Amino acid sequence: MNNNSPQGAVSTPQVDIENDNSAAVTITAEQAGQRLDAALAAQLPQFSRNRLQSLIKAGSVLLGESKIVAVKYRVNEGDVFSLTLPEPEEAEPQPEDIPLSIVYEDDDLIVIDKPVGLVVHPGAGNHTGTLVNALLHHCGDSLSGIGGVKRPGIVHRIDKDTSGVLIVAKNDFTHKGLAEQFADHGRNGPLERAYQALVWGAPIGLKGTIDANLARATANRQKIAVVKADQGRHAITHWQLQERFGPEDKPALASLIECRLETGRTHQIRVHMAHIGHPLIGDQEYGAGFKTKHNKFEEPLCSLIANFKRQALHAGLLVIEHPRNGQIMRFESPLPDDFQGILQGLRQV
Repeated sequence: MNNNSPQGAVSTPQVDIENDNSAAVTITAEQAGQRLDAALAAQLPQFSRNRLQSLIKAGSVLLGESKIVAVKYRVNEGDVFSLTLPEPEEAEPQPEDIPLSIVYEDDDLIVIDKPVGLVVHPGAGNHTGTLVNALLHHCGDSLSGIGGVKRPGIVHRIDKDTSGVLIVAKNDFTHKGLAEQFADHGRNGPLERAYQALVWGAPIGLKGTIDANLARATANRQKIAVVKADQGRHAITHWQLQERFGPEDKPALASLIECRLETGRTHQIRVHMAHIGHPLIGDQEYGAGFKTKHNKFEEPLCSLIANFKRQALHAGLLVIEHPRNGQIMRFESPLPDDFQGILQGLRQV
């Protein structure tokens, strides 16, 4: 309500845009007979008249289930128009000359040893400097149209601060074949994905399986959380103890775990290991409660862990069947230096 309206004048209600970029505008008696663009402009002052005219012409305004595309359409009292803003179109990623560590390459696929800090594909806050930008430069037009504009050739991903093996398709045939293998997660085929993780403490036993559904956390949509069995998406992680660190007669201070995925959910290993009480060393999101654990160690290990500001997770192994010739291909990546430094320090504890 406009409290500055002259006495006796009727003010027009103002409508807010909802979170889903939509709004419902009900025509008042005073607006009856007005042009549609004028009536909308009165209730949606956050938009210019020209912007509203463009939205009307684009079919973004409905009366009931009917699109109204005429800006001069005369409105009636009680008409309810729904306006839906189109999703903003993001710029097509451009080729960038970014160095790549190439493990293998042929006419159908390319295997990258992804370093820590490299984002896989463009997204919010990362529109340039991604693996996709680098691949477009390296592979040229052969990637265009594969897997969509934002993710050409990408069939799986690794978090920005996780290192290791990642495979990319160069054509539609290979993209389809690899996507089918990753969707199957090795249940009926040769696909293998193994990760090395340094975690706080050590799980009970030599190996185990974490079966816990995952979904976006309600309090923070950037994080993932374990949810009830009838909610979220099914997620299974198989783990095996590789090394245990600390005095033999006391609980382990840390351990090296190999994780193999039966499903591929966002942050799956990180959330699952935190869920069983053994978050990854350096994990700022899911291991915040363990951030002072490094004080248990002497120098230089104490400082190494304190300054390790990422999750200690590495995609060390990938096995696939080549979609073109059926050859079983095995790719491995050595641990990066910072991960290796902490590992060597733990072995001396």
